[in-house]
Amino acid sequence: MAQTRSSSVQKGPTRQHSRTMDTFVSPIVESRRWLEGLSLADDLPLLNLSQAAPADPPPEGLRRAIAEAALNDDASHVYGAVLGQDALRAELARKMSDHYAAEISAQQVAITAGCNQAFAATIAAICKDGDQVILPTPWYFNHKMWLDMEGVETCPLPVGEAMLPCPDAAAELITDRTRAIVLVTPNNPCGVEYPDGLVRRFFDLARDRGLTLIVDETYRDFDSRDGAPHALFQVPDWSDTLIHLYSFSKAYRLTGHRLGAIAAHPDHLYEMEKFLDTVAICPAQLGQVGALWGLQNLDDWLAGERQELLNRRAAIETGFGPLAERGWKLLGCGAYFAYVEHPFSQHSEDLAKRLVRELGVMMLPGSMFTPKSETAGHRQFRIAFANVDEDGIQMLFDRLAGWHP
Repeated sequence: MAQTRSSSVQKGPTRQHSRTMDTFVSPIVESRRWLEGLSLADDLPLLNLSQAAPADPPPEGLRRAIAEAALNDDASHVYGAVLGQDALRAELARKMSDHYAAEISAQQVAITAGCNQAFAATIAAICKDGDQVILPTPWYFNHKMWLDMEGVETCPLPVGEAMLPCPDAAAELITDRTRAIVLVTPNNPCGVEYPDGLVRRFFDLARDRGLTLIVDETYRDFDSRDGAPHALFQVPDWSDTLIHLYSFSKAYRLTGHRLGAIAAHPDHLYEMEKFLDTVAICPAQLGQVGALWGLQNLDDWLAGERQELLNRRAAIETGFGPLAERGWKLLGCGAYFAYVEHPFSQHSEDLAKRLVRELGVMMLPGSMFTPKSETAGHRQFRIAFANVDEDGIQMLFDRLAGWHP
């Protein structure tokens, strides 16, 4: 007689409440499920505009540097310094000092296993259970997810005109439990670039109220402005208020190597080191080899990548007319993103699933970047054009212009 499974096995494991249950499933993970069992016509190739990450590999020279290190440098296969390789920290500090016309030392820079980990380490270093962090909405969803999992309350700050957050509105949200304000510029998901004066107003607000200003510039290398986008690093004792986050993933196509960076006061880095040592011990050694080679050799190549993204931005801005005539609105555009409002009565998440099936267009609904109570997201979409060229952008507009749910 065949044995049957016990009822305890059939019911699955006992699930106690956990912090992961307090947050949502990543929109990237969720949206990939929409593709399960999907079959599109041969003349309707999928336009995947859901994820803001380059799909192409790094330049050959960078890959060769990684390969040579893998073959010839035994140190690339063992644990390294928790805060990253000294040479990479020093080179990044030098490049940042040049870019921002400021003096940033290697002791103020740390390397992390991705920019998401940089944010996680920052929150772990400055917050405890029940603290609050002000997060403009639409927000970068992984920031909200980490705050949930860390037991830190998110204070949503809805953006105003031009998709820009207001310092005065942020000031109204500050309580005795507030620890930080977060800005992402160029913004994910909206694509907008925050003006220098606006960023400085947030810095002054944070400094005056004894808070930390966290500025995530993952997409800094694709900012349309020449030179430094802000002057925060030129402020004396900037590290008493500012914690700056960066990613090598987008600049050098190193997403799979998981490399980010933090610029902060050494006292903050001392606390972050405890977190980083516990979670990952050290950033990936081979990825750091690639990032260092990129910083030293790829300025011209990166300038070309930036120009390509600026061309795509221009293609969206100049080609949006047919959609605007049908009631669509372009709310923001820059870096890897366009943020749009649709003219239909249906919820953006329902429409997003239909767009995949009916048009072969995959983009994330604005509701995945906003609190449930914030209904503006029901009418919005994020378009991530990192992997769609100008022809693909025109194809997107052609498909959307002729569609009505």
